[in-house]
Amino acid sequence: MAGEELSKRFGELVRRLRSKKGLSQERLAELSGLHRNYIGAVERAERTPSIVSADRLARALGTSLAELFGELEREPDH
Repeated sequence: MAGEELSKRFGELVRRLRSKKGLSQERLAELSGLHRNYIGAVERAERTPSIVSADRLARALGTSLAELFGELEREPDH
């Protein structure tokens, strides 16, 4: 999977999980300790999170990094 495609799929997954939990980007930012503009940039695949930021996002979404990546792997290719 190419880097750009992976970033896009990761952002889509974060957006989907955030929406499913009824969280705004601002609230996810508060829970993760990341800036709300950064959350939007990740969701739009404008930024690729570091492993540390990805872990913070996963925990804020109530999951683990392993489960988040596992979900990413289970998604069919677009």
